[in-house]
Amino acid sequence: MAAATRHDTGSTPVIARPGLFHARMAGISGVVFAVLFTVGLVLLQQAPDLEASDADYVAFYSSGSGNVLVALGLYVVPFAGIACLWHMIATRTLLQVLRPASWSQIPHWLHLAAGVLFVAMLYSGAAAVGAVALLSQFSNVPAPAPDVARALSSVGYSMVFVYGVRAAGVYMITTTGLARLAGVLPRWLAAASYVVAAFLLVSVTFHPAILLVFPAWVLMMSILLLAHRPIGETP
Repeated sequence: MAAATRHDTGSTPVIARPGLFHARMAGISGVVFAVLFTVGLVLLQQAPDLEASDADYVAFYSSGSGNVLVALGLYVVPFAGIACLWHMIATRTLLQVLRPASWSQIPHWLHLAAGVLFVAMLYSGAAAVGAVALLSQFSNVPAPAPDVARALSSVGYSMVFVYGVRAAGVYMITTTGLARLAGVLPRWLAAASYVVAAFLLVSVTFHPAILLVFPAWVLMMSILLLAHRPIGETP
């Protein structure tokens, strides 16, 4: 049974009803992920960055307000990860409904591995960056020395900016390829996705803005999925 009509002209594709539910779930969870990820990132960015001085580290972790925001960010990030996993599984289910034989292709499984690895790096990195704030907020022991806090932040930055960003790039590449073959991705968005994914793979910056590229792309994909027009089943 054909579940999608391909539009090679670049127009918005159409999904038949068997895949429409999964498209909606992928779209909704993608929007939730983008929002929660952005909120979590903003909260965690309240912590001193790698270039902050020792005095900045001492002042930040000695005060209470900043620690509260970072600790709150640590509790937001897990829900962002859950939404990301939900989006990934819904997307995979949709693509497999549209192309049942896709499960035997390498990109199908690389897509899964990249999504899980991204969430794992996000969790680990966020935990490292927010560890001192969490300790300061929920413990009466003195805050660690600035070099300890900076070292933890360095580990967190490495996990997210070095490993997580590249996992996100691989996820984008595999999703784009699978979605294009399934006929649910216009040519212009596929081309743009490959360019952005390549940028993530070669990026060496630690600027927080780079972390917004992936959720922005997920948001764009989610809006596209939510905008699909339903059609009846085809024989």
